Amino acid sequence: MTRTQKTVFILAAVIAVILGLTINKVLSSKGQGDPTALIDAGIILLPQSRNLPDVKMTDQDGQPVAMDGLKDKWSLLFFGYTFCPDICPTTLAQLRQIKSELPPEAVDKLQIVLVSVDPNRDTPKQLKQYLGYFDPQFKGLTAASVEDLQKLANAVSIPFIPADTSKPNYTVDHSGNLAVIGPDGTQRGFIRAPLNNQKLVAQLPEMLKRK
Repeated sequence: MTRTQKTVFILAAVIAVILGLTINKVLSSKGQGDPTALIDAGIILLPQSRNLPDVKMTDQDGQPVAMDGLKDKWSLLFFGYTFCPDICPTTLAQLRQIKSELPPEAVDKLQIVLVSVDPNRDTPKQLKQYLGYFDPQFKGLTAASVEDLQKLANAVSIPFIPADTSKPNYTVDHSGNLAVIGPDGTQRGFIRAPLNNQKLVAQLPEMLKRK
């Protein structure tokens, strides 16, 4: 991956966030709650939901999962990997803390999902062990190929740069943003990184009241 390609990748992610901010300003004129408070918490809602691609995944228990199976609860999808040296453990620790401070009725409506961008190393067993360090109820998903993972990541506008797996101790360039999936199994928006625990604890229950 050249420096120019990485620059384009970063600019695309920034443009997606700016677009989300613009969209939420439009929503604010339609009287849908208080989008300003949501934006301030880093929650960017889309004016129209997006369908997820028909990608076959495997969960941390080795069971097949269809992406349209993410229904009945709100899901926060974080694209990361278990060998990540910094952003992944920090983000998962924050999500654990946020979840612990939410009211029980909000926790019942929410699930945290780590989508691995490193299928070469992140086996279901590895995902389960790693997530257990944070919260055994966190879910993990991986796919048979990087191409399938990219299809999903690109569909929710959180792309990543596949790693050169021939290098020892390689790392994967990825975003810290979260994709918000509604209980109908469609993408409803994003949560921007870095996460603000206090503001998300205050605003996530409001988001979770939506249908």
